[in-house]
Amino acid sequence: MIYGYIRVSTDKQTVENQRYEIKQFCLKHELKIERWIEETISGTKSPEKRLLGSLLTEVQKDDLIICSELSRLGRSLFMIMSILNRLMIIGVRVWTIKDNYRLGDNIQSKVLAFAFALSAEIERDLISQRTKEALARKRSEGVILGRPAGSKSRVVKLSGHEEQIQDLLTKKISKSAISRILGVNRMTVELFLKDRMRSASG
Repeated sequence: MIYGYIRVSTDKQTVENQRYEIKQFCLKHELKIERWIEETISGTKSPEKRLLGSLLTEVQKDDLIICSELSRLGRSLFMIMSILNRLMIIGVRVWTIKDNYRLGDNIQSKVLAFAFALSAEIERDLISQRTKEALARKRSEGVILGRPAGSKSRVVKLSGHEEQIQDLLTKKISKSAISRILGVNRMTVELFLKDRMRSASG
């Protein structure tokens, strides 16, 4: 399937210029648009809030999307690369007219996929760094971080397992083995026995 994708940001803009460019391109390369997707919406909106989102869920391997330029897909580099990476994973080709991209199973696409992966990793690192800086700033301001003193949340995950734990203990199963059975660490079992079961018996 060959799709023609057109997006304009405002009602004052017209889709006709983009449609003309795509038609002339297809005429030159002996291609035929089988379905047009046209929308008037800001490129800052996520794909899911645009007709583009429906297109992304519909396309299949070896389909071709033709648009006038990559900026029609989104306003930010990260958004555009995210969309392209998603399409390349499926095996969908993306051709643009003005910037002359032919993205598919070629070296250009592989470089783009690498760039996307790298940018995503950098973004994760930046988020992590900003989080660490924010926490450090709060500590310097005297803000107490973490759970309040006396919090029982570390053992709440074992709530409802009292009978099972007691049964295992009766069978002489070690605390280490119990922790493996319940998918927690040994200290969690120790704290649970101390904080919950002892108070129940008292």
